[in-house]
Amino acid sequence: MENVVYVTGHKNPDSDSICAAYGYAAFKNKISNLPAIPVRLGNVNAETQFILDYFKVEAPRLLKTVRLRLEDLDIDTINPITSNISLKMAWNIMRDNHIKSLPVVDNHGRLAGILSISNLTSSYMDIWDNNILAKSKTSIGNILDTLSANSIYINKDCKIFKGKIAVTAMQPDSLKEFVDEGDIAIVGDRHDVQEALIDIKTSLIIITGSHELAPDLFSKAKENGVTVISTPHDSFTASRLLIQSIPVGYVMATDNLISFSKYDLIDDIKDIMAETRYHSYPVIDEDERVIGTVSRYHLISNHKKKVIQVDHNERGQSVDGLEEAEVLEIIDHHRVADIQTSNPIFFRNEPLGSSSTIVGKCYFEHNITPSKEVAGLLCGAIISDTLLFKSPTCTEQDRVTCKKLAEIAGIESLEEFAKEMFKAGTSLKGKSVSQIFNQDFKPFSMGEVKVGVAQVNTMDIDGFMPLKDEMLSFMQSEADSKGYNVVMLLLTDILKEGSQVLVAGERHDFVEKTFNVELNDSMAFLPGVLSRKKQVIPPLTNVVNSMK
Repeated sequence: MENVVYVTGHKNPDSDSICAAYGYAAFKNKISNLPAIPVRLGNVNAETQFILDYFKVEAPRLLKTVRLRLEDLDIDTINPITSNISLKMAWNIMRDNHIKSLPVVDNHGRLAGILSISNLTSSYMDIWDNNILAKSKTSIGNILDTLSANSIYINKDCKIFKGKIAVTAMQPDSLKEFVDEGDIAIVGDRHDVQEALIDIKTSLIIITGSHELAPDLFSKAKENGVTVISTPHDSFTASRLLIQSIPVGYVMATDNLISFSKYDLIDDIKDIMAETRYHSYPVIDEDERVIGTVSRYHLISNHKKKVIQVDHNERGQSVDGLEEAEVLEIIDHHRVADIQTSNPIFFRNEPLGSSSTIVGKCYFEHNITPSKEVAGLLCGAIISDTLLFKSPTCTEQDRVTCKKLAEIAGIESLEEFAKEMFKAGTSLKGKSVSQIFNQDFKPFSMGEVKVGVAQVNTMDIDGFMPLKDEMLSFMQSEADSKGYNVVMLLLTDILKEGSQVLVAGERHDFVEKTFNVELNDSMAFLPGVLSRKKQVIPPLTNVVNSMK
């Protein structure tokens, strides 16, 4: 079970969401014993990728949910068995490990069948067949192991013992009435019977009581191709144990097998287990190899994944399954929304231009110097969120922290770095309307009203216009399918210091009243509007609440 804390930004992550998560995870690893792992909830956009590449940092790993998966539990990791081992060996493994079933795998470690005590015992009751060794293709190795026997002579050309099993407790003259060529014979220390069995050309002679084959019969057995072994057991015990030498592949279940992937959600597993009655189930990895078994008692767990949220505090923007996780901290610079926690947490929310500013302050407040890579990422995110200090959300703390981080990161000119970053991030060439819209989309709940606002920074609004109709159609389909009352796309031009807004949904009037504009063909230019957080959501919320 992975005992870590995931540091995550919001869905459809922007630079601040990715970089703040990376920087805060690194900070927690310096001051805490609980390992922190930065994660992302969506694809990395072009601007963020520029920052990551500039400082040679890998993007955080993608996390789709914090719901418990099978890999989060302490499942039984006993090694699976292969189909050629004997029933006796399989039983010993079950007994010694106090388990009631074993997965059976092929030569590549992939699931081939399941051997359970129930099908083992029921099959054992049904296989008292004199020809069972032939039918099950039992190997001499299994027979030697099961009977604790020593080999006297092994005919290597005889791979399968095709005859029936016979306990030869009779005179030599009577043998031919019961024993045929190729049969398996169990015999005691009787020279005359042993010789008669060799003359009949039985395929296998099992001598009981640890007795040996007479020297004069050894060459005769070899000449007739008769395999001879010696077991310490008596005839009754030998005959009983011999059945246990058959391979598990002969009795294992192979149809309608139920197995789980280590990535399966626990809730889904519970439903399947509720409909079946097996004691345990094989667990497979991404290569379909068996890695263990899971039983119902494994699912009784109080374990919860631990999460630190950065750059958001709204449930709709956070990782799927958050309600099943334990939120430890929230580091944010947005409005306080609808996140609820079961325990008191550390909540740091400051009216700054960027969450990365808060993360940078955490380092400096603890007299910790971030690495060049962390400083560079945080610096880039602050530039992104504050539009190089032009956004109305920008504060003096953002400027001071950004410049301090830039010095550590070795950025000589913030203006040149910002120019290259914005150039990389604002290009819309080759992107679909879905990619553009979802580049930085956030849902908001304003009472009973659902609003979706996407924002894209671009230096070429005119170049976007050929996609306008297709984008509006896409936005309307998003509103219809997901129940948004209004959906907005802000095309923010940093140089023009304003945003072109596209609007879909039923309540265009919310937007018109908020910004005191008249939409023309579902569009309008909003001069001076650069910040979704400060200039869009607060006034829009006020209008929505007043117009209900």
